[in-house]
Amino acid sequence: MGHSFHIMQETLEDTTSLRARDLGIVVGVHPTGRHNAITDVAGVRVGHTTLTSDPGQDPVVNTGVTVVIPHDDIWREPVFAGAHRLNGSGEMTGLEWVRESGELTTPIALTNTHSVGVVRDALVRQQVAERGDGLYWSLPVVAETYDGLLNDINGHHVTAGHLDAALQAASAGEVEEGCVGGGTGMICHDFKGGIGTASRVTESAAGPYTVGVLVQANYGRRERLRINGVGVGERIGADVIPLPDHSARFEHGSGSIVVIVATDAPLLPHQCTRLAQRAALAVARMGGTGEQYSGDLMLAFSTANRGIPPYAWDDDAATLRPEIPLRMVAPQLMTRLFDLTVEATEEAIVNCLVAAHTTTGPGGVTAHSLDHALLRTALVTPQ
Repeated sequence: MGHSFHIMQETLEDTTSLRARDLGIVVGVHPTGRHNAITDVAGVRVGHTTLTSDPGQDPVVNTGVTVVIPHDDIWREPVFAGAHRLNGSGEMTGLEWVRESGELTTPIALTNTHSVGVVRDALVRQQVAERGDGLYWSLPVVAETYDGLLNDINGHHVTAGHLDAALQAASAGEVEEGCVGGGTGMICHDFKGGIGTASRVTESAAGPYTVGVLVQANYGRRERLRINGVGVGERIGADVIPLPDHSARFEHGSGSIVVIVATDAPLLPHQCTRLAQRAALAVARMGGTGEQYSGDLMLAFSTANRGIPPYAWDDDAATLRPEIPLRMVAPQLMTRLFDLTVEATEEAIVNCLVAAHTTTGPGGVTAHSLDHALLRTALVTPQ
């Protein structure tokens, strides 16, 4: 198209952004995992491809792709999963099969609204290449939020190669947050938004369980933002940090949020669905109301029940497997996992806001970052 853009993949050297806990902000009471990230669930990896244009360049590009890989052999070995819709002004492909089968069969990709198709097709090609037989159909999970205020979204700058690069860059450990990957051009509660992550750990008689969350946050109205119950959005209003200037036809509060929940607790599909539902409670606690034009979609998966074949027979022998041994968390432990999910989702959203930096899009539309000093003052000032 005659234009060049900066392309960045996540590396450990890139993970230098401040996080909520660096500012003394602690959400909830349960301990975090080692990295306080979705990658604290063993086997889960995250990768980004970030596309940004040079200052003054036309078109203005701020977009990308983020991938969450449940485990290294997800193409051949599904995991149990469940989904929830708070409000459906959005898209997450592959959900009908997740709901029908209770299985997640591919990595999860996050991007902008108008790039879902190319990213989905790229995942299909990856699955064909990984399996090598061309016989297995693919219904990849690709979710979106709208970055058209800060990105030339109709320029379709995301390509199949960018999805491939995100998969190649995927790693365990620290996860880059803020204006990266699919979150590069996103706005959250009228501040600059993007990617955020967090985790929580609990002990049980069977050993520790970890819940990790990753969000692509692009939702919410400024005045409704609450952190730890404090009306931060009211205290840091438009008179202090301007709202993004956009057309009156763009309804205030429009946007979306995608929440991906991972756990190593042995959950069956209906239990995964219940975790996905609780992630929506965290969005509400932060001030989201599932606005009319906000696509608020949640998906949860468990990595614990391994060995589920993609077919009804073993890959190495055409023999029917009539039974597969499974494990499940006792119902009495679900409340604790709900608590972990809500806490991790809230902190992931806060981490996204803290890590993001001010970004200007087409026509000079600017989403300002949430100033750290103002945020700390807002949280400690008596109400």
